[in-house]
Amino acid sequence: MKTAVLSDIHANLPALEACLAHAREQGVGRFALLGDLVGYGGDPIAVLERVMALVQHEGALAVLGNHDALALDPPAVPRQRGEQSAAWTHTQLRPAHRAFLSSLPLAARLSPEVLLVHASADGPERWHYIEDASAAERSLSAAAQQDGAVRYVFSGHVHEQALYYLTPTAKLMRFAPQPGVPIPVPPHRQWLAIVGSVGQPRDGDARAMYAIYDDAAAQITFHRVEYDVPAAAAAIRAAGLPEFDAERLERGR
Repeated sequence: MKTAVLSDIHANLPALEACLAHAREQGVGRFALLGDLVGYGGDPIAVLERVMALVQHEGALAVLGNHDALALDPPAVPRQRGEQSAAWTHTQLRPAHRAFLSSLPLAARLSPEVLLVHASADGPERWHYIEDASAAERSLSAAAQQDGAVRYVFSGHVHEQALYYLTPTAKLMRFAPQPGVPIPVPPHRQWLAIVGSVGQPRDGDARAMYAIYDDAAAQITFHRVEYDVPAAAAAIRAAGLPEFDAERLERGR
């Protein structure tokens, strides 16, 4: 079965809808969402309603992200942009949305071989960034220690796309994926896929990011998807959120 793995939506409804539509065109049969559903963007309620429907009606899996946790319990005096957005998002949430976010686990299993986590499997509650091979190795090692059956770890949090794998000599390698090109990921190795950000890319390309995992073919395909960036930026401005967050969408960085 093909699974669309989406992360870091950040309350960006146009980007989410574009990725969902693209995934269905690719024959995806299920969805996995790796957290940071809210934060920064101007449509947290619409995004949560969409995700909640995917979970309830289509059996999607979802895990908690750091911005989701922050929106549930923002600081009394916000100082950083993320905290400002979290404080505003908190005022928008209704009891059903709070209950949904509160119910999300830090990690989940798509199958015995596949672990889903927002950041690193090495202390997921500490929100470690996987930005190099050392951090990727710690995450893979932690996943293997939890259960030796795990061969694939899917993460977000970094807002870029990358694929790490262990060679036969136990050396960890980083691979830069090309959009739309399937990558063989045989289960005799361990793999860690950073699927990027649906709602706030930060690699200089404004297109939304996600990945498709095909367990039958043992392939991962990373995708970039065009979406209505001006509409997403307008939602941020209409909400009175920091201008920088709207400009970041327009720049893709």
